[in-house]
Amino acid sequence: MTKQNTKKSMTKSVLFVIFILFVIIVICNSFYTVDYNSQAIVKRFGKIQTVESTPGLHFKLPFVDDVQEVYAGNRVYDIPTSDVITKDKKSMIADDYVIWKVTDATKYYKTLSAVDARAEERIDAAVYNATKNTISSMTQDEVIAARGAVLTEIITEAANSDIEGYGITIITAEIKALDLPEDNKEAVYERMISERENIAASYTAQGESEAQMIKNETDKEVAITIAEAEKDAETIIAEGEAEYMRILSEAYNDPDKAEFYSYIRGLDALKVSLQKGDKTIMLYKVQWSIETVAEA
Repeated sequence: MTKQNTKKSMTKSVLFVIFILFVIIVICNSFYTVDYNSQAIVKRFGKIQTVESTPGLHFKLPFVDDVQEVYAGNRVYDIPTSDVITKDKKSMIADDYVIWKVTDATKYYKTLSAVDARAEERIDAAVYNATKNTISSMTQDEVIAARGAVLTEIITEAANSDIEGYGITIITAEIKALDLPEDNKEAVYERMISERENIAASYTAQGESEAQMIKNETDKEVAITIAEAEKDAETIIAEGEAEYMRILSEAYNDPDKAEFYSYIRGLDALKVSLQKGDKTIMLYKVQWSIETVAEA
């Protein structure tokens, strides 16, 4: 083999290797992957061609299409504390946190270039304005009473209306701490305790009043029941005595029985008179008739 042929063979080998490398590079540049909870923005010369959200391997034009991946899952953003003023001009300190996500990758890229830091700047401003406007429409007592789910719902809805065109959504904007400045915290707590004690005293007085009304009504019903029972008892006793007299009248309706009844009653009266002290009974037998009286 001549030196020239060797040189040609080496040139072909190098070109083949270069070709293989080029094919590998083209193939690698023709595919991209989409992760779970992510969206891939496919751009061609800076213009969005498509947005792919299905996880897996996907094809694109090599060296022409560019892919930017956007995480579409929930994110947590802790907003710095801020001072807010209530409707009654009381100062409070609000500490919020936000759970948000990208819901429209196209809008997210066109408005914020799909930069998370820019998104958090918009969220920060929107949540602060929503918190400030919500609390400024309520008194301090109303804010304290409504803290929790009520404030969260109001602030979240208001903040979402401010970031509607950015392709992002606030799932929840919650006040994790709503505190009072140190200079008036003690006074507010004392006022709250006093108000709660007044409410408790009002409930106690109302309960005692209702209890007294129930007791009076019960006493009235008991008195009526007893009076009716006594009336019924007297009626029954009178009826019994009447029946007793009727039975006696029927039993002693002839002279012999009447005389025996009078005799028994006399003995009963004599027995009663002898129960107290020493007494002497003198019995006389008197016998007379109409004929004897006439002769006299």
